[in-house]
Amino acid sequence: MSTTTAAAPAPKIAAKPLLVRRAAVLGAGTMGSRIAAHLANAGIPVLLLDLPPKNQNAERALDALAKSRPAAFFEPSRAALITPGVFDDDLSGLAQCDWIVEAVAENLEIKTALLARVVPYVAPQALLTTNTSGLPISQIASVLPVQIRKKFFGTHFFNPPRYMRLLEVIPTADSGPAIVSAFSAFADLILGKQIVFAHDTPNFIANRIGIAVMFNAANLMLEQGLTIEEVDALTGPAIGWPRTGTFRLADLVGVDILAHVAANFPLGVTGGKFAPILDALLKRGWLGDKSLQGFYKKVCGAGGRDERLVLDLSTFEYRPSVRPALPALEMAKNAATLPERLRLLLANNPAKDKAAAFLLPFLSSLWNFAADRIGEVADDAPSIDAAMRAGFNWEMGPFEMWDAAGVPETVARMKQSALPVSSAVEKLLASSRAAWYSPARDACFSPAAAQLSSIAAFPGHARIADFRRSLGVLRSNPGASLVDLGDGIACIELHSLKNAIGGDVLALVSTVLNPSSDAVRDFDGFVISGDRDNFSVGANLMQLLLAAQEGEWDELAGVIHNFQQMTAAIKFCPRPVVAAPFGLALGGGAEICLHAARRQPHAETYIGLVEAGVGLIPAGGGTKEMFLRAFDAAAALAPPDPRDPPSRFAQSAELAAALKRALETIAMAKVSTSAAEARSLGLLSPADRITMNRDRLLLDAKAQAASLAASGYAPPQPRAQIPAPGIAALATLEMGIYLMGEAGYASEHDQKVARWAAYILAGGRISPGALVGEQYFLDLEREAFLSLCGERKSQERIAFTLKTGKPLRN
Repeated sequence: MSTTTAAAPAPKIAAKPLLVRRAAVLGAGTMGSRIAAHLANAGIPVLLLDLPPKNQNAERALDALAKSRPAAFFEPSRAALITPGVFDDDLSGLAQCDWIVEAVAENLEIKTALLARVVPYVAPQALLTTNTSGLPISQIASVLPVQIRKKFFGTHFFNPPRYMRLLEVIPTADSGPAIVSAFSAFADLILGKQIVFAHDTPNFIANRIGIAVMFNAANLMLEQGLTIEEVDALTGPAIGWPRTGTFRLADLVGVDILAHVAANFPLGVTGGKFAPILDALLKRGWLGDKSLQGFYKKVCGAGGRDERLVLDLSTFEYRPSVRPALPALEMAKNAATLPERLRLLLANNPAKDKAAAFLLPFLSSLWNFAADRIGEVADDAPSIDAAMRAGFNWEMGPFEMWDAAGVPETVARMKQSALPVSSAVEKLLASSRAAWYSPARDACFSPAAAQLSSIAAFPGHARIADFRRSLGVLRSNPGASLVDLGDGIACIELHSLKNAIGGDVLALVSTVLNPSSDAVRDFDGFVISGDRDNFSVGANLMQLLLAAQEGEWDELAGVIHNFQQMTAAIKFCPRPVVAAPFGLALGGGAEICLHAARRQPHAETYIGLVEAGVGLIPAGGGTKEMFLRAFDAAAALAPPDPRDPPSRFAQSAELAAALKRALETIAMAKVSTSAAEARSLGLLSPADRITMNRDRLLLDAKAQAASLAASGYAPPQPRAQIPAPGIAALATLEMGIYLMGEAGYASEHDQKVARWAAYILAGGRISPGALVGEQYFLDLEREAFLSLCGERKSQERIAFTLKTGKPLRN
């Protein structure tokens, strides 16, 4: 019997999201507990139910969540929003819930039996969904009364739900379009999910294509005599896919999970020579990371270092992993963009190049398979592209990749190599089009209609590239651009290599935000953000290292001065500047954020003043801003009496405690594990709002800038007459640093860096209460930075970080 049902028309995202005041998750396994954790991250109280003994399974799940890495919670306190319970005793609590999601084992009988028990407790306003990676939703719904089926559909989360953005929403023919639409708006806005409407077909969209691709890669490997390492290299960053490639991904997901999902496929899709290999792994219990061995095995090698072994499929014995010798991949690394890399890799002669011999049939198979799924797994190609980007972390979806590689050119190569060509792409070329997407990316080719169909926009979603196309770029250099966002707001887009902050960024930001600039005159406010994976990894370390090694101290002093001038321009700009960080916001990137009028971070922002990791201190105003935050926090707890001498507050216990926290943040190079945690580190303020959905970040920040401007924004003035903590506070901080060293927690150089940070935070070796201004702290930053740049240990750390991307502790 076929498990495919007639596709319901794809709903539209409602303008008003569903109100979810309380939710319930049925099943406290890995997926269910992590769905509950992400609901708690969104501030929603959750009832987490599982099997008896009473509360034990759900409570064990909560304990596991607290220890999970990567962290399931934005911050540990969110766990308090989850109430554990058991099916036998606590189903009545479901009556208080607006959304109930079932997430028990991937077994049709288990799911339907539980849902039948749940029905009496579903409140009139509540909706009920099932989380499954590929079971037919219509069959699960068959046990439900008609009235419940109207508010029942599939919700396929990807694991771990906090980090994987895709949520496939699978309506049935009975699902009410209005409630599906309202739920989708809720999941988009409140949970931060990339919503893709899928048809009720085996494995839906992302797993249907992603697992088929993995089997195809493995079968091609066996056919061409390649190694596991070679295929992982060929199916990784070279084509815009994660570093896990094919087989590291299989180990990460679990070989058993891979086999389970593959079992849902139509016959023939997941067969070939690879299927017996998968069975052999299952029989041996080699399930991947969860069993410590699968296609790879990590062992303790010489010197106690981890060594990765790889499975030799000809002997089924593990051997040392070998770096693949694929010259074409090395050449492709010189390409600046993925489209350039794809064209370079596919341009080579398959008869002479191992990479091209694999990639041409591999990508051709992907493109054909995806094209043939249009109308079957989803309504259109953009839905498939979105699912693969968000569900498998591909840089581009299959149709975007095909456009990037060149549709006419690749189809010609496919025919030349006697490879199949999908009838869908033949229709595209027959319509005199050379790409799936329109140049403006507002329409995509529909094989059914044989013409372009408009792409529905998600309300509230936008990227800077959209405004580049529609309103244009006003000013630009290699590091940054000024882009008109409309409605009187402009965006300073950071786009240097890895978004490192060099002279180009300093110059553009300082010029644009200068009080006398045309931009300040013409716009009401500004946003600082970007479209790449990370906001900014910090200052250009190579520039600093070369200047330090050459003893160019005037040049270094000039760089620090220019950086401080840039952050001052942000802070004192007559127009409100809103920083909208995302991903990594490190070092100088964090300093940009600290100086903005407001911050509008994405929930997954990892922000920190990390300069201590390379043997330096924040000198772009970051240490000064941390002092001011500590000062203000202490003053809020114990307001200074204006009748008291300044020295009294400067030596207060509240200020001492706040300075200690600031020193720990700087000297330990702490990086937040979320935007929520950044508040506890003093890197965000209570007034800063957090955006859950990355695609909403730009317009949220724009709205924040516009709101500040409309409320009569007035910039702060440089602070003067600040009572410095002085030498007494410095002595206390230095004693703490000494004790850390004595306990073995800080190396000699770590202590030196920490003492400089303490020196700045205390205001130097001056009398407690001595009145100083912001510029005084900036001068101390510059003094400390230049001194540390001259240290051999700092230069070694910078060089090590440039080479490895990691800090060196010595």
